Amino acid sequence: MPRPPLTPEELFARFDALGIRHRTYRHPPVFTVAEASALRGNLPGGHSKSLFLKDKKGGLWLLVVLEERALDLKQLASRLGAPRLSFAAPALLLEALGVTPGSVTPFALVNDPLARVTVVLDGEMLKKDPLNYHPLVNDCTTALSPGDLLRFIAACGHRPRVLDFG
Repeated sequence: MPRPPLTPEELFARFDALGIRHRTYRHPPVFTVAEASALRGNLPGGHSKSLFLKDKKGGLWLLVVLEERALDLKQLASRLGAPRLSFAAPALLLEALGVTPGSVTPFALVNDPLARVTVVLDGEMLKKDPLNYHPLVNDCTTALSPGDLLRFIAACGHRPRVLDFG
């Protein structure tokens, strides 16, 4: 039987065990980039959107890009060599990454120990410091450095693909 998804507190303990410096800001729940932008005030660093996708053959993808990126899923599928991409159902998101819509984050890779999900990161995003993501829930935002994000993803057993979206 698979283990239950981590809580934010367990995620923070994992960061601490890995020596990852992090800072968390609490706010009302947000479900869209527009809501997050309106609430964050002067929170420094890079802000992103995380999309959980599936391909026509059942492959699972986590795409993490700067929030202002306009994406064409057909073009993206071609660049990734993936057969037709579409948004995955909330039930599949919960099963694969242990989070619900509005809380999709690269930190959810901690809930994918079998590395079923392929993670794709925006190369331009990795030039921002700090980077801000939801810590498995959408009522707070956690900041960490790009290097620590990559270290965390590796510790979760994933190797991200980094793409230039510019």
